[in-house]
Amino acid sequence: MNEEQSDRYSRQIRLPQIGEQGQQKILDANALIIGMGGLGSPAALYLAAAGIGKLVISDYDVVEESNLQRQIIHTRASVGELKTDSAKRSIEALNPDCEVEPINYQIDGDELKAIIDSVDIVLDCCDNFPTRFEVNRACVESTTPLVSGAAIRLEGQIMNYQPGVGSPCYQCLYTQVYENAETCEMEGVLGPVVGVIGTLQALQALLILTGLGEPLIGRLLLLDAANMEWQAVNLPKNPACPVCG
Repeated sequence: MNEEQSDRYSRQIRLPQIGEQGQQKILDANALIIGMGGLGSPAALYLAAAGIGKLVISDYDVVEESNLQRQIIHTRASVGELKTDSAKRSIEALNPDCEVEPINYQIDGDELKAIIDSVDIVLDCCDNFPTRFEVNRACVESTTPLVSGAAIRLEGQIMNYQPGVGSPCYQCLYTQVYENAETCEMEGVLGPVVGVIGTLQALQALLILTGLGEPLIGRLLLLDAANMEWQAVNLPKNPACPVCG
């Protein structure tokens, strides 16, 4: 860590739970973020601001006017541009020391597995069940920690999968594929709700990378934003889970 980095991250380094050793772990880490929308936007910005060494960002959509209500990594000038290109520019403007690798097409199969094998942690910020299930399976197979978030209407949720500690996986929570699942386009969503969940995903990633605190292992955290209520639900590992059982 050089002098400029020591100054930039001084507020984090001052935390006794992080210190210089913890900050160096963040600087040395790399993460994959699936989705540069409402969840991925704050997650990417906070991880970059915290000093993460490399972000691999995956999204194959373009920025639309309706995205700007909640996808804070993009601006009005980004409309019509690939989300990965827009996000890369915003991340580098915030922290040019953060290496950004954009992937502007859908990754799956062996390529997804290879990318997940190459990173320290995965943040699932996508908006559909088939992708969530495939990312979860690849993380389980590669024993890579996964932080999964979701939000719709005035509700949000977040959970982690961590290999090697008897952690349940995302498939333990959802036992079937939901082909016609509700979406924000269909149901609507309040912008700060995805902001809260995406920010918590970044926080959980930092806790896992630095070994700080107790991340949400075996717990599903639910947000009812309309009533400002949080609920933590214990999620047991499903011995019959087709992925991790």
